[in-house]
Order: sequence, then structure tokens, then C-alpha cells
Amino acid sequence: MDTQSALRSLPAVGALLETAQGADLVREFGHVRVTQALRAALDDLREAIRAGSEPPEDLVTETIRRARASVESKARAGLRPVINATGVIVHTNLGRSVLAEEAAQAVYRICRSYNNLEADLEAGKRSSRHVHVEDRLKSIIGAPAGAVFNNNAATVMLALGALARGREVIISRGQLIEIGGSFRIPEVIEQSGCILREVGATNRTHLADYERAINENTAAILVAHPSNYRIIGFSSTPSISELADLAHIRGLLLIEDLGSGALIDLAARGVGDEPTPQSSLAAGADLVTFSGDKLLGGPQCGIAVGRPDLIQQMKKHPFARAVRVDKMTIAALTATLDLLADPDLACERIPTLRAATEPLESVRERAESIAARLADELPEGFQARVVVDRSARIGGGSLPEEELDTAAVHVTPPAGAHTDELARNLRVGDPSVYTRVSEGALVLDARTIFPHEVEWLISAVVACAVAMSSQSSSE
Repeated sequence: MDTQSALRSLPAVGALLETAQGADLVREFGHVRVTQALRAALDDLREAIRAGSEPPEDLVTETIRRARASVESKARAGLRPVINATGVIVHTNLGRSVLAEEAAQAVYRICRSYNNLEADLEAGKRSSRHVHVEDRLKSIIGAPAGAVFNNNAATVMLALGALARGREVIISRGQLIEIGGSFRIPEVIEQSGCILREVGATNRTHLADYERAINENTAAILVAHPSNYRIIGFSSTPSISELADLAHIRGLLLIEDLGSGALIDLAARGVGDEPTPQSSLAAGADLVTFSGDKLLGGPQCGIAVGRPDLIQQMKKHPFARAVRVDKMTIAALTATLDLLADPDLACERIPTLRAATEPLESVRERAESIAARLADELPEGFQARVVVDRSARIGGGSLPEEELDTAAVHVTPPAGAHTDELARNLRVGDPSVYTRVSEGALVLDARTIFPHEVEWLISAVVACAVAMSSQSSSE
């Protein structure tokens, strides 16, 4: 067939849409996306024919196949679920905390109908979106008042801007930390309109350092809990109660940014020693801020608890509207807080807390089950074995020194095969599986693999291994 005849044989987009295959594609992905994909597929075929390639025997089937591959690829390129096999529980790149089923259902229930986000149903008047969360925060934490905003960095900036703008804020040099994404505490203070006054040394700051720095323009002492790093060795810093006493004697505010937001005593469950908002308030902090999507185990948000007058100033500040949370965040957070009212229930139902506190025996059983299945189903030359060590992490800037006992499946490909290639194919596959590579082995850490994901994980690993094995055979 000559080039012109081959080009004329290409089907029209309208004709393709009228086929059974085209109609199925439209039902799945919509008319606009399918039409665009069909046009792109025809353009590719047209260019190939002009370059001298023979057209496929079944042009209709081939064009629709290419269009389907295109729309499916674009659908996968957006936000989609990932199986976290890294052993990092609060993995920032993978969305941090996974919502409890109760929280996910609360979001679904609220989003599919109108709701009372800012409506007082009894009075029939406008209300505040903060009311849905504040009573729960007061009950669980014992805080006088509370509010929720978009994230913790925004909450800290709002607190400083509302309570200390134009005045000095004292902070230890050892706490001038950088948060993920290159956001640094000095820049947050500057953007809030406050004047940074750093005291002490990187490793040691004394109460007298704070006392000497106080002047008539000082508004607050800020404590940034070093949740994503530790200074060890020859180091010291005043306690919250000591700083609170100093601040209150001199008429200043003590603001503490806790970061991680653990609302239950994790140390009692064998996981680190993370301070809680309850302990900070009890020690005399006027305002405490923390994240909702780290050790609290809920959605992305920043929470402030403390004196009612300070919380009210934050709510009324013009910047508060720019960082307010929506109905989905409030729904997920309230459901998560309801679970946290019972620490045992929280550790059972909130995925982040469950992963952090799950006994090693249970994690090992899951790993052994996965390894046994893989040993049976992987192609010849692949090996799967269970390794027990202390390589799991909390992650997300929480408890940086804490190593958790875990059990992982180490998958070793045949000699000559590239483990990095296997890891990449798993990441871009469907389902996507995020793994670690260590000493030539693909590491599947069972601590962060949920039981309902096991079948999907095994299928994905086996499929990628079979594809790798087939490619090696053909070469």
C-alpha cells in the first residue's frame, strides 16, 4: 500500500467513537478525554506511515488500543494510592498519615451532601467552622481553647503575626530549625512581621540567656521542639516550666511549636518519648501548636491550643481566612479526635499509631506470609527471605532517633538483574509499590504494609519479576 492510500485508510474519530470499543472507552473516561486520545493516536499513526511504516492490519483496534493506553497512563499520572513498603510510617512524600476508616467515611459522608460547616442548626444563624473541633480539643487535651488551620507552619506564622507582630520574639539558636521543603524558622518569624532575637549557642542555651535578651520590645519566647533532629552530647536547654515562669514574670508569652502532635503517651507503648500538648500546657505554655497529620494520625492541618484570648486573636486575624481548613479536613479531624479520646482504640484504628505500636510478632507473621507466597510464585532465580532488624522509622520529622523493630521481606533477583530496575517498575506500576533497596535486595518492610494490601503487593512484585525475567530471556 502506498503512503497516500495508507493515510486515507485511517479511520475518522467519529467512526471510532461509534464502535463498541470506543463506546466502552467513553463510558470509562468521558467523551472529551477519549476524543483527544483518539486524535493523538491517529496523529502518531499518521506520522509513522509518513516515515515509511506499514499501517497495522486492524487500524480500528490498534487506534483504540493506543488511545486507551494514553488515557490510562494519564489517569495514573495524577494522585493515586501507593503501597508503602519502606518502613517509614509517616512518609512525607507518600502523604504522611493514612486516615482511619472512620475518618475516611466521615469525609465521604460530608462531601456528598450539604453540611453545617458554618451554620448553627439550632439557632438558624451563621456559626464558626472552629466549633466542630474546639470542644474535642478541649476535652481530649484539657486545653482552655483551640483552633485548626491549614498546616502547622501556617499556624506558627499566624500565631506570631497575631500576637507579636512588630515586636521581638526570643528563640534559642539551637532551635532555628529547617522544616521540610526548606522552610526555616527564622524566615517564618520574619514573614510573620516579628523581629527575631536569637540567644545562646547551638548546643547550649541557659535561662540567663533568655533573661538578658528581654527588653521593652519583647513580646514572646518561642520554643521550637526539635522533632526532626537531635542535639546530643554536651547540650542543654531550659525546661518549659522554667521558661514559662520567666515569661510570665516579665509579662511575655511562651509559645511552643511541638511539631509532631502526639496526643497519647507513646513512651508507655514503647515508642520514643515525644512530648504532648497536654504536658506543655501543664508546664505553663500559653500557646502550643502542632501538626494534625503526623503522630496525631489525621489529615494535614495545624492545631493551636492555649489561652482563649490568644486563640481568639488568631481566629480574628486577617491571615486566618487565608489558612482556614475546609469541610473535608474538619470531618477527618473530628473523626480522628473521637478515636483519640480512647488511646487503646486509637492505636487499634488509626493507621499511623497502629503501625508504630504493632508488636513485632504480628509484623513478622505478615512478612513470613508474604515471603512464603513470593517464594512459590516468583520466577526461577528470584529469592525471598525474611529479615528482622531495627530499620523502621516513624518519619515525617518525628522521633528522629527512634528505630523500630521490624520484619521485612528481602527479594533478591537473579545474578545480572538490576534491583533498582525492579524497584522502579514497582513504583510506576499499578498498584504503585514504594520500596527500599539495600545491599542488592529489594526490601519490603511489613510494618508499613497494611494487611488488606498484601494480595496487591504480591501480585505486583510477581508481575514485575516475571516481566524482568522474560526480558532477560529474550536478550
